[in-house]
Amino acid sequence: MNDKILLVEDEPQIAGFISRGLRREGYNVIQATDGETGLELAFGELPDLVILDVMLPGIDGLNVCRRIREGELQVPILMLTAKDAIPDKVAGLEAGADDYMVKPFAFEELLARVRALRRRRAPIESDAPLTFADLTLSPTTRMAHRGQRNVELTAKEYDLLELFMRHPNQVLTRDQIYDRIWGYDFGGESNIIEVYIRYLRSKLEAEGETRLLHTIRGVGYALRES
Repeated sequence: MNDKILLVEDEPQIAGFISRGLRREGYNVIQATDGETGLELAFGELPDLVILDVMLPGIDGLNVCRRIREGELQVPILMLTAKDAIPDKVAGLEAGADDYMVKPFAFEELLARVRALRRRRAPIESDAPLTFADLTLSPTTRMAHRGQRNVELTAKEYDLLELFMRHPNQVLTRDQIYDRIWGYDFGGESNIIEVYIRYLRSKLEAEGETRLLHTIRGVGYALRES
């Protein structure tokens, strides 16, 4: 295994615990203890995955994550934090993170999430524009339009809408959405999907357009015309 993992963590004990475990599993681990160095290594080393602490000296983890995404570096990012409130998790995901772990955690759980993120990295899908009804999505620019109107989306909103656009008229279960968008069960925090569906609906229907994202009670959600 030659996967390169960038670990950005300023607490020596936690950094040592993670890096030793990952190296035992065969990963190549490079480390940073502050946000600025983490950014330099992310763009200089082009790692296969980033493990990023939220609370860092200098540039915090959320801003490091945002800058990585603004620089169009499509690397999976797993965020670590001592905070466990849902708003903090949403903030991390909105910054562009792919997954989120709360300290303290077992190394086995961290390893499972790392492996899940690496598996999700593998599929390559077409970059051709996606259309459904009057909704258009461009995978190359990550831009959406409802008719002639531009729809501004965050990173996770885009990912969720793209999933529906690639599976039109198909009911997607909650488990399918978790697996494809977040890659890991959020431990019973079941409202995270509802939160993002609500975000998407408010943007897609901002000028009174007809609803395209429908709730299928007891099953999941579907992109379909009424």
